[in-house]
Amino acid sequence: MKAKNGILKGEIKIKGGKLLRCTIEVCDGKIKKARITGDFFMHPEEEIEKFEGLLENAEYEEEELKNKIEGFFENVTVIGASPSDFIKLLMQAKLKS
Repeated sequence: MKAKNGILKGEIKIKGGKLLRCTIEVCDGKIKKARITGDFFMHPEEEIEKFEGLLENAEYEEEELKNKIEGFFENVTVIGASPSDFIKLLMQAKLKS
């Protein structure tokens, strides 16, 4: 299913009642801009900006996002969320579109 163009928002509760949110700008099936917030910590802290940048220009398809996200988290520590939580969050925003 192709996401519609525009601004998409997603929100999920994950293990422990923690909340993850995203705002994604989509154009022609690609993510143009992504903002991820919620109850998690990323170390080093500046990696969140790299993570959001990694999503830019990616096809908004689960398999591509899964490969990018899992590869990214091989070298980054996240406390309070898992790579699969971020994938679920992004796909939930797409389903709401």
